[in-house]
Amino acid sequence: MTEVVTSDFELDTRLAADSVLIADGPLSQIRLMNDDRFPWVVLVPRVPGASEWIDLDGNQQRLLLAEINQISRHLKQKPNVTKLNIGALGNIVPQLHIHLVGRHEGDAAWPGPVWGSGPAQRFDPAVLAERVEIWRQRLR
Repeated sequence: MTEVVTSDFELDTRLAADSVLIADGPLSQIRLMNDDRFPWVVLVPRVPGASEWIDLDGNQQRLLLAEINQISRHLKQKPNVTKLNIGALGNIVPQLHIHLVGRHEGDAAWPGPVWGSGPAQRFDPAVLAERVEIWRQRLR
């Protein structure tokens, strides 16, 4: 995929506080949510002012879909992931971002959504760094 360079992109402070950068994809920042309860990645298109899918042009939509597919395949290979939840809510953080969450029966929020299922359980810093490095190697 070709890298799409966007200027004036600023990550929402709440996304920055709750996640860690894994890598830049062709369109999006690929970020690991800092919640040890779920395998959870967020894609944030580097398109200033985008809050909805329809704010992306056709090429950007295709790139984002390819990124969603790539990350979803990696999540589906993780142990205990039997279901993928993919969502772009944006009710609290209006910046366009796509959540990809690996789920399984009996996880901390099952069968409900991960949002509002209790406070995040932050990774130990060493474990977080290890998880980010594993993702970076997968995406090479």
